[in-house]
Amino acid sequence: MENVKKINNELTVAGQVTLEQLQQAVSEGYKSVLNLRSPDEQGFISDEQQQAQALGLHYINIPVKPNEISDELTTEVLEQIDQLPKPTLIHCASGMRAGALVFMNVATRQGLTAQQAFEQAQAVGFDCNAHPQMKQFFEHYVSKHSKTS
Repeated sequence: MENVKKINNELTVAGQVTLEQLQQAVSEGYKSVLNLRSPDEQGFISDEQQQAQALGLHYINIPVKPNEISDELTTEVLEQIDQLPKPTLIHCASGMRAGALVFMNVATRQGLTAQQAFEQAQAVGFDCNAHPQMKQFFEHYVSKHSKTS
């Protein structure tokens, strides 16, 4: 799949996926999809849930708008990531929101600092400085919710 970053054996991040990519995900053993896009976003695929479920994937859509992200919404997304059958494909339009939330999940579950999570994210190709508002929220959330704190 293009525009895809495997974070670990359970979690993979992508930009908007196509039906072909969903089919490929099934053939690669993925069990679920978490879509972080809002239905009012340009390029949102209105029948993605039906397509995913027809392929046997668990499917959840939790709209996350970067300028409206909150602790409560983040906690809801991270709990869904924990509960979904693995491996899970998590996507948004470009992969930025999905990457940030997956690394928040990894950091808070593994007791990493925000800096350690940023280093892991950069190692797989995320530019953590490209979205200062998201980076600031990430630091706030991880420092507040990581198991080490």
